[in-house]
Amino acid sequence: MLAKRIIPCLDIKDGRTVKGVNFVDLRDAGDPVELAEIYSQEGADELVFLDISATEQKRKTLANLVYRVAKKVNIPFTVGGGISSIEDVDILLHNGADKVSINSSAVKNPQLINDLSAKFGSQCIVVAIDAKQINGEWIVHLVGGKVPTEIKLFDWAKEVEQRGAGEILFTSMDHDGTKNGFANKALSKLSEELNIPIIASGGAGNIQHFTDTFKEGKADAALAASVFHFKEIKIETLKTSLQEKGIPVRV
Repeated sequence: MLAKRIIPCLDIKDGRTVKGVNFVDLRDAGDPVELAEIYSQEGADELVFLDISATEQKRKTLANLVYRVAKKVNIPFTVGGGISSIEDVDILLHNGADKVSINSSAVKNPQLINDLSAKFGSQCIVVAIDAKQINGEWIVHLVGGKVPTEIKLFDWAKEVEQRGAGEILFTSMDHDGTKNGFANKALSKLSEELNIPIIASGGAGNIQHFTDTFKEGKADAALAASVFHFKEIKIETLKTSLQEKGIPVRV
């Protein structure tokens, strides 16, 4: 069995790491370069860097900040925010990113997934999907969760895989920042219906939540922010606990 991955997430706004609840009420969580270096040293398997205001503000991800973070880490590094072209990805990869994450741009132009996968390889392309339940149905949202669509989560996830995405980062907006656990039923269904890895995001509050998302949600990786940023869970402690519960992790 492949090792499960633990992935801290740096949500970046105006050059700082921020964290909110249900995508709003953001508060400062520190310097992204310092945090990235700490997580790399503490045993994180990967790092995700999302410039959460890039799409909304119609500008590109901060390539210089990506470069500064990449110099400090020795683990795979995924960057997202405002990516809408081959040129955007080229710039980020040249500045040290290992993978890119696309979200709103993929929904608006699904062919982008095909084009990026063909150019850079599917292993490089992560499609992030933000969704919330509306009348019992998981609905995809865009622009940092601000714009609802009529697209259903599971339909879109299948299309994303068919178009060449190497991985899906699924964030439950209902669970984001609540620390009440991940959306394990939805995650489990995604894992059963797809053949590419699923990263669980939204809801981590304690070590048991990670255990549950790997066992019940069948997630391949678990992403979290505030529990790591504010030192509520140490990555080393988390991995030791997971290992004791029979979940394979790299230590």
